Amino acid sequence: MQQSFLPISKLSNKPYSNILGFPKATKRQLQSRVAELKKIGIKSLAFEGDTLIGTLNVLGKGYVGIVLLAKIHNKKVAVKIRRTDSQRDGMKNEAKLLEIANRAKVGPKIIQSSKNFLVMEYLDGKKIFDWIKELNGKGKTSKLKSAVKKVLEDCYKLDQLGLDHGELSSITKHVIVGKSKTTMIDFESSSMNRRVSNVTSASQAIFIGSGISKMVKKIYKTPPKAKMIKALRAYKNEQTRESFDNVLSVLKL
Repeated sequence: MQQSFLPISKLSNKPYSNILGFPKATKRQLQSRVAELKKIGIKSLAFEGDTLIGTLNVLGKGYVGIVLLAKIHNKKVAVKIRRTDSQRDGMKNEAKLLEIANRAKVGPKIIQSSKNFLVMEYLDGKKIFDWIKELNGKGKTSKLKSAVKKVLEDCYKLDQLGLDHGELSSITKHVIVGKSKTTMIDFESSSMNRRVSNVTSASQAIFIGSGISKMVKKIYKTPPKAKMIKALRAYKNEQTRESFDNVLSVLKL
């Protein structure tokens, strides 16, 4: 589908201003945000994606921000716009946490950040729930196992870093499966100040929780719940490579 990019000069006009200053902004705030976008190199934005806000489509919507497709130096990127009602006073902390994740090659690559914007690598793919739902044909079991193993390997890397994602118990919206890359997104609830539970949270969401686990069980026979919980508890007590490999083995990955 041909993507239509709108120059940022038009963002202070309705209906686009409803997104730039979501949920409510003054004319002065809108003009300031347009200038801020210009300063960080964003030339245009596209209103497309699976999430609808009013009459406009966006890539995503969270408690902190709205994510849109944008262009910087003619390259497609994802830009997160801080909501005007966000309790966060800026995007600096999220940018810092994403930088930490990037050290382990996890998450979309951070490109630029400012007070109200976070510019990241654009991941062309589907949210993991939709991707699993649409999996069919020969090789779907190996495709599923490969994607899930990649997610859990990334979770292990974050556990080793001491960075807890914070939203993996509801993993459906927080992993993108693309043609070239499968990765976690949305680090707005991440923290370096609490006990990490990335592997355990993601494993439970994929294999034990309700939504995704039902679809996974239809694709391949997963082990008994008690066996999975035992392996995850052992990993939780001692987060070593050996205990993580045991989790992968039990999950037949």
